[in-house]
Amino acid sequence: MGKLTVRALRAVLTVVLAGTVFVQALMVWALATDPEDGSLPLTPLRLITILGMMSAQVALVCVWRLVTMVRRGTVFSHAAFRYVDVMIGAIVAAALVWFAVTVLNAPGQRDDPGVTVIMGGVGVAILGVALIVHVLRMLLAQAVARDVEAATMRAELDEVI
Repeated sequence: MGKLTVRALRAVLTVVLAGTVFVQALMVWALATDPEDGSLPLTPLRLITILGMMSAQVALVCVWRLVTMVRRGTVFSHAAFRYVDVMIGAIVAAALVWFAVTVLNAPGQRDDPGVTVIMGGVGVAILGVALIVHVLRMLLAQAVARDVEAATMRAELDEVI
C-alpha cells in the first residue's frame, strides 16, 4: 500500500470522524435545548443518531488501525482479527440502528409505505456489508494460516541448509 493511498485514506477517515463528532455534538445540544414539537419522536431519533454515529466511529477507528497494520506489514497476524471482528459488530450495530429509525419512521409513512420498504432494504444492504467484511475476514484467516505455514517451511528449510 503506497504512502499516497494511506494518506488519502487517513484524510478521508479524519474528515468523516470529525463530521460524525460534529453531528453527535449537535444532537446532544439539541437534546438538551430543543423541545419536541410533536410531529416526530425527535428525542428517540436524536438518541438513535448518536448511537449510529458511535457505530460509524468504531468502524472508522478499526479501519485506521488496520491501515496502520498494512503499512507496517503486520496485518497478516492474529491481532488483525480483533479489529475486523469489532468492525463487523459495528456494522451490524449500524444496521440495527437503521432498522430502529425505520420503525420510528414507519407510522408517518402510512400513505406511502414504499418509503418504509426502501428503508428496510437499506438496512438489509448494511447487513450485507457486514457479511462482505465477514467473507474478507475468512480470507484474512486463510492468508494468516498460509503465512504461518510458509514461516514453518522456511524454518525447516533453513535447518536443512
